[in-house]
Amino acid sequence: MRPWGRWSPLRAVAAVLGTAFALSSVGSATAQSAKPIKIGLGMALTGGLSANGKPALLAMQIWRDDINKRGGLLDRPVELIYYDDQTNPATVPGIYTKLLDVDQVNFVVSGYGTNLIAPLLPIVMERKLTLMGVLGLANNEKYKYPNYFQIQPSGPDPEANWAMGFFEIAGKLNPRPQTIALVGADAEYPRHAIDGARELVKTFGFKTVYDKSYPPSTVDYTPIARAIKAANPDIVFVASYPPDSVGMVRAAREVGLQPKLFGGGMVGLQYTSVMTSMGPMLNGIVNYDFWAPERTMMFPGIEEFFKEYQARAEKAGVDPLGYYLPPYAYAAVQILGRAIEATKSLDQQTVADYIRKTEFRTIVGKVKFGPNGEWAKSRVLMIQYQNIEGRLVEQFKGPGRKVVLYPEEFKSGNLIYPYSAAQR
Repeated sequence: MRPWGRWSPLRAVAAVLGTAFALSSVGSATAQSAKPIKIGLGMALTGGLSANGKPALLAMQIWRDDINKRGGLLDRPVELIYYDDQTNPATVPGIYTKLLDVDQVNFVVSGYGTNLIAPLLPIVMERKLTLMGVLGLANNEKYKYPNYFQIQPSGPDPEANWAMGFFEIAGKLNPRPQTIALVGADAEYPRHAIDGARELVKTFGFKTVYDKSYPPSTVDYTPIARAIKAANPDIVFVASYPPDSVGMVRAAREVGLQPKLFGGGMVGLQYTSVMTSMGPMLNGIVNYDFWAPERTMMFPGIEEFFKEYQARAEKAGVDPLGYYLPPYAYAAVQILGRAIEATKSLDQQTVADYIRKTEFRTIVGKVKFGPNGEWAKSRVLMIQYQNIEGRLVEQFKGPGRKVVLYPEEFKSGNLIYPYSAAQR
């Protein structure tokens, strides 16, 4: 008899391994051939918020790929179905009606931003759906819908929590500032942010010397900056969308507006394209953020995510760093996926109940939702731009450029005060 014809221990091991491989292949094939679990969304792929919408979608696609490599959810592959909402709230009802009635998705996730979540909530409530919201401010305050969950870390009182860090920092300065200017666009997010800031002005005992809004169509911010300068406030709190955030910073520089503290609620300064285009003009600004490459923010899995994201972002031609929205977009679907797996269910209420009672460990840290669907504890950061030289993107990859000042548990450096002292 030939030696390899005998049943040997080596052949036994080979047989076991072969059987295991065959079974795993069958399992994988079964998962991939099963009916997919569909998750649908609209996302700003064109229009004013597309610079963030595209990276958010890429992050969700990375999550989908991660899940499918591990066999999917409930042994079924995950499919993302998405449409461009064009940064236009009027498109949202039609998109989600199509997702639900034509594409027959199992779950929906919101697009990016307060203005795009607002028209979605009535549809979600009518159909009793679970909704993971992606960075909207106080969208659920008037509805109090129990199956809405917001991945933005603005806390149980989002309007007040949004600016709390800015005012906490201002209240501890020496000498203490006395006067404040409030300015923002007349749109959904800025109105909420300014409303919260007004309440904090009373709490901290500052005197308001300027409080005005401007139309979203504004293109010249110089008259606004001049008017604020004439009021001579110690603090300037700005709530703005990306184009006006850039416009306000440039106008402030142009007219020589030099308050002791400047920033607060400016959307867009977190974007890589804005940071590299503005460069040293950002130095000294204290503004909200959600993540920074500081040692205090290195949660389990976050570095691996950015390695994958940044490799794919270069090919996709989107935000090359992805520090602002992408990790939170990933975490939103990460939570939804874990709830589906844990409950072994696609029932909307079952999944919502699990999300509501569970603390999740995600790539953005621990996430626990409160009764209104916001984070049970706020974690809106206040960072200060420091030591920016030139406009090269590489400088923003390491610590020391976006220094975390608040909250204390994530603090990574100290405030340079006043605003003018940090400018170069």
